[in-house]
Amino acid sequence: MSSRTNTRLADLFRLTGWSKGELARLVNRQAAAQGCPQLATDTSRVRRWIDMGEIPRDPVPEVLATLFTERLGRVVTIEDLGLRRPGEAGSQPSLRGLPWPPGRTAEVLTEFTGMDLMLNRRGMVGAGAALAAGSALSDALYDWLGAVSGAPPGPGSLHGVDAAGFDRYDATPVGSEEIDALEHSVEVFRAWDAARGGGLQRKAVVGQLNEVGGMLAYHNTPHIQRRLWAVAADLAVLAGWMSHDVGLEPTAQKYFVIAAHAAREGGDRPRAGEALSRAARQMLHLGRPDDALDLMRLARAGSGPGGEALPRTRAMFATVEAWAEAARGEGQAMRRRLGEAEELFAADDGGTPPPGWMQMFDEADLYGMQALSHRTLAEHEPAAARTAEGHARRALDLRDDTKARSRLFDQISLASACLLGDDPEQAESAARDALRVIGENSSHRTWDRLREVQRLTGAYAAQPRIAALRQDLDQAMPAPRRTDTSALSTRLI
Repeated sequence: MSSRTNTRLADLFRLTGWSKGELARLVNRQAAAQGCPQLATDTSRVRRWIDMGEIPRDPVPEVLATLFTERLGRVVTIEDLGLRRPGEAGSQPSLRGLPWPPGRTAEVLTEFTGMDLMLNRRGMVGAGAALAAGSALSDALYDWLGAVSGAPPGPGSLHGVDAAGFDRYDATPVGSEEIDALEHSVEVFRAWDAARGGGLQRKAVVGQLNEVGGMLAYHNTPHIQRRLWAVAADLAVLAGWMSHDVGLEPTAQKYFVIAAHAAREGGDRPRAGEALSRAARQMLHLGRPDDALDLMRLARAGSGPGGEALPRTRAMFATVEAWAEAARGEGQAMRRRLGEAEELFAADDGGTPPPGWMQMFDEADLYGMQALSHRTLAEHEPAAARTAEGHARRALDLRDDTKARSRLFDQISLASACLLGDDPEQAESAARDALRVIGENSSHRTWDRLREVQRLTGAYAAQPRIAALRQDLDQAMPAPRRTDTSALSTRLI
């Protein structure tokens, strides 16, 4: 026991609005529900946890994490509550203390996905958490991503944890056929996300990732283990992207960090970089280009020497950086990055097939990102709008019908570019194309982008066709989502 106040627990306790007596009663009730009816917590014990830093015995930390998660509507882990003893590895690590040691990634993803699923079941959302700044993630992960991976433990062992801490059904070896099925499920989820957005399948992806976490607790042969880590990275990226798609921003960020760790555990540094590039795109969507550039520097550095990341992967990185430069109004830097992207994309001769996670970035995506970058720059340099319009039309011509969400984004980019380029007639046509199909998609991000179109129509509100469009947009537009993304943290919360 220490005489120091547990500030983490104290801060979160204040947010709940509970009294110490209420918390004591809730702990006893929850513990009984979890099979520990003998627990007898009282007000004085709760006071010692908060004011004196006393660490309660098991299962109290887990009980408290469950109670705080339910009360605050976001994942709260044992370490978030400051209830991990110094030097204790524990069975439920959180996302604090990046990067976490090798071998803990399976535990982290299992804990976090389990809590996420619990919030899903209870209809809660994670609006109370804050996004970490891009610089905070970069500083925490830079050296780790560049380091050489340690040799994986041999087959037949549980990695870094006590075997008794895991369900025996989960912690068993898996074979090639099971990995094949998991890899196929990733492709199915990825295709669904591209077609319909992340809202409808997010829970299924999180559940699948939770199962993979259990599988990773048991170390199989190195080849099987690497494939499992690849599946974990793919699912974590999808869980993050789907969470971002429906506005669960802090949750999305944590999944992107889990994905980077999983890819790094599996020795796939380019995949780790791609996961962080998703976090950068999230920052850009939220209007934080400086944070996005911090993350892209980390993504590039973490992807290994130039030969590790394929030209197409590096081309994709360059388009994200170009979008960030455009958001900062730096047209020359943006054009330089887009030129780099074009050269890298052209250098991909197809001799080395891209991994599954890069097959989504094709020529249509290249033009789509060029359109988005020029459209963003047009807010600072109106002349860029015409170029944005041309790239958006080219992207639409090339876009695969299975990528309905990307096609919708292209239509919205086209509408915005036409408004910024003083062509309201073409803008009205493109906006109506988007409005006709947006209801078929569960992506909240598409509505966020359409709100930008609605804003830009204000300059032409006196024109009858635009006035009618504005009225239709007002009627169709859902209420803006409340997402707490303004508070910056020096660590993941």
